[in-house]
Amino acid sequence: MLTKQTCISDQAPAISALRRIARLTLPLALAATMAMGLGGCAENFNASVSRFQHDLPAPAGQTFAVVAEDARNAGGLEFSQYAGLVAEQLRKVGYVAGDPATADLVVEFDYGVDKGRDKVSIYGPDPYWGPWRGYYGGFRGGYGGFYGHRGWGYGMYNPWFDDVSVTTVYTSGVEVRIRRRNDGQRLFEGKAEAVSPSNRLPYLVPNLIESLFTGFPGHSGETVRISIPPEKKK
Repeated sequence: MLTKQTCISDQAPAISALRRIARLTLPLALAATMAMGLGGCAENFNASVSRFQHDLPAPAGQTFAVVAEDARNAGGLEFSQYAGLVAEQLRKVGYVAGDPATADLVVEFDYGVDKGRDKVSIYGPDPYWGPWRGYYGGFRGGYGGFYGHRGWGYGMYNPWFDDVSVTTVYTSGVEVRIRRRNDGQRLFEGKAEAVSPSNRLPYLVPNLIESLFTGFPGHSGETVRISIPPEKKK
């Protein structure tokens, strides 16, 4: 302990300089942290939306029907509610809801959320303390097809960091595939994914559907980010 105190005393000018730098850089660091959604405040989170299309016809009276990609969802009340939101978005762009047995376009729809994982946030004034961490997930298709990975790294040891918090975050997503009934040709594939502190599907799915259909059908092969408002606490 005596040796450590002696070292700190010997390096006092350097530490003082670091602290002066920290006072200048901390506001920018905190702003960046908030922008990335790592703070504890309820902020918007981003949905990653990717879409692909091939020969999707412009709306001209074609009929469509939304069906469950996962047969276990077929006929369920929850699925029916979300499928109604997909149908509403398609009606807005000019397609016409029809009978599932005869509709021109078959719209396959799926949704889900993973079991969550921990997110570590570390806050400190030392500009040489470099916490960097990322979370990424995806939807491989089919019920329960979500996967996620996490990773973080650390800079040099910082004896002055202020706070460490651990929160649980969830990866959620929806997928929509549209095909022609008469020949089965796939015309559109789209998915929207998000990482958020909520795992409530009644909150997540409607927002993800809205994100997926923002600017529908979009540019094929392009991935865009759509901001989703935070869940309102009761």
